[in-house]
Amino acid sequence: MKVAVLAPVAWRTPPRHYGPWEQVASNITEGLIQKGIDVTLFATGDSITAGNLESICESGYEEDCNQDAKVLECLHISNLMEKASQFDIIHNNFDFLPLTYSALIKTPVITTIHGFSSPKIIPIYKKYNSAGHYVSISNADRSPELNYLATVYNGLNIKDFEFTQTPDEYLLYFGRIHPDKGAADAIEIAKKSGRKLFIAGLVQDANYFREKIESQLSEQIEYLGNAEPHQRKSLLGKAFALLHPISFNEPFGMSVAEAMLCGTPVIAYNKGAMPELIKSGETGFLVNNVNEAVDAVDQLKHINRRDCHNWAAAQFSSEKMVDEYLGLYKQILRR
Repeated sequence: MKVAVLAPVAWRTPPRHYGPWEQVASNITEGLIQKGIDVTLFATGDSITAGNLESICESGYEEDCNQDAKVLECLHISNLMEKASQFDIIHNNFDFLPLTYSALIKTPVITTIHGFSSPKIIPIYKKYNSAGHYVSISNADRSPELNYLATVYNGLNIKDFEFTQTPDEYLLYFGRIHPDKGAADAIEIAKKSGRKLFIAGLVQDANYFREKIESQLSEQIEYLGNAEPHQRKSLLGKAFALLHPISFNEPFGMSVAEAMLCGTPVIAYNKGAMPELIKSGETGFLVNNVNEAVDAVDQLKHINRRDCHNWAAAQFSSEKMVDEYLGLYKQILRR
């Protein structure tokens, strides 16, 4: 079987800092290669893979802003589609645009839908409903207008994370600095619970950061910047808990699974995929507001950190994800 994995070209695959789609595309690629599958990764030229690499740009447009994003995306996708006949199956991790080529090629395309940036993109998915093979990353993130082959949870490389039995006393916010992700609520939770808070993540909304976050920074509330991968493991593992007070229906939540792999429980607002990721009362708590989150901090002493790790390892490993995708490839090719 020859597989083409299409990653985005915003960031390197795997990403240096932020880039969840690129990270999942990398985990799929490397996991398939470990199983002896012939894989070509379509990504930026500085991407790292044990397989074949195809690229039309040396670096991503978010890392080299002299490049035009749309131009790179069109060149990138067309590069794969013009070579489609070389592959048995194409795994699209690059949203809806590649679907517009799918009726012009014979190679089947399986698309992991990593969330909907807007309801306005659904008509493209609907157009290719009968010919496409759609996979959701959680049961919560499904459109009733689309046909799905399966739900496959994002998988993480367990060896990249270390279990920590005895944490420090700080709370951690780890994610994009954007109103959707709730950093301001995390600050309020930390203040009301009397605990130190570390904030780590990419500033995606500069105004929100300046008005809601920067003005609150102190000895108790520290912003660490966009954490490197080696910092991520330590920050997540030593945290007393991860705060994830999202204000939108998040499709998955990589940091939630990563924290639990380290043994760190998660306190999250009960939205989107959170009930699928967190076993409330066992690996963290699902809450509805700041005050409930503060109460949950007091209940963290009842959480067994080993249970957090075991749950995440069983549900969100790259091995499990790759096995499920490989089964779907075979199912599609049998048709």
